[in-house]
Amino acid sequence: MRLLVLGGTHHVGRAVVEAALTRGDEVTTVNRGLSRAAAAGVEALVADRTDPGALRQVVAGREWDAVIDTWSGAPRVVRDSSELLAGRAGHYGYVSSRSVYRWPIPRHAREDAPLVDGDPGMDGDEDYAAAKRGGELAVLREFGDRALLARAGLVLGPYENVGRLPWWLRRIERGGRVLAPGVPGRPLQYIDARDLAQWMLDAAEREAGGAFNAVSRSGHATMGELLDAAVRVTGSDAELVWAPAEVIEEAGISPWIELPIWLPDDDEYGGMHDGDVSAARKEGLTCRPVLETVADTWAWLQAEGDPEPRPGRPRHGLDPAKEEQVLLGLDRS
Repeated sequence: MRLLVLGGTHHVGRAVVEAALTRGDEVTTVNRGLSRAAAAGVEALVADRTDPGALRQVVAGREWDAVIDTWSGAPRVVRDSSELLAGRAGHYGYVSSRSVYRWPIPRHAREDAPLVDGDPGMDGDEDYAAAKRGGELAVLREFGDRALLARAGLVLGPYENVGRLPWWLRRIERGGRVLAPGVPGRPLQYIDARDLAQWMLDAAEREAGGAFNAVSRSGHATMGELLDAAVRVTGSDAELVWAPAEVIEEAGISPWIELPIWLPDDDEYGGMHDGDVSAARKEGLTCRPVLETVADTWAWLQAEGDPEPRPGRPRHGLDPAKEEQVLLGLDRS
């Protein structure tokens, strides 16, 4: 395919570019050209897409078979891009999020679960769920059934600049007693960025459209399997000390942010790791083993170092003093 990637230097965007090159696609990227050099074989167009005039200038007179858009900011930017590309591309794949479902997300939620309100013209992204829904509506307005909405949820793997799996790997690398939340058998639902990238490209080639919960089945891995894999690949002497969910709550520790990836299996958070993914699996989505995701993320961190935190996003991870306090409390109980 002739492929246009809006972004292409970090996380899912980087995975998309690498997968597309492996497939033999002709890859063009549009980004500001500030963070990473373009991969070999990529035509790199430099523009700040928040400026519609700058984007219009670099895509003028060009056409592509498909566009992949990883934008996670203001939906107004997606609106401007999709309007500009509607007559220049046959397919538009948008990396959305399961956050577009109304909170709390119901267990076993399918793609027809209730959605938050969104405005394609919104110029802010403080409300992440509303921003992603606004982006979806912008793409649907211009591309209709030629649009693929990949509601990805938790994205792990190499190039992750959110800081979830990298934090766990660095914490376990330090060794010693490591506070592990909940129970080892807690089912997880996530997607390796490389599996998401491959699936979106294959879907673009088939011209598949619609909204999909683009994550693994619930229980593809457990919290225990993920952390055990981290101990294994780092070669650490870490000892996982499992603390019940109520202990985590009583300590005032926030799931997801202070203890990344993990969420308690309760009425508020249970649906986050329990979505219905039958539609995406029918459309060909497959997920690699958790050990491969963890090992490759560790190899990337060793090769390139920790990524810069994403501006405007919360920093993930637990303060060591807070962790030690909970561990001491577990010893006394």
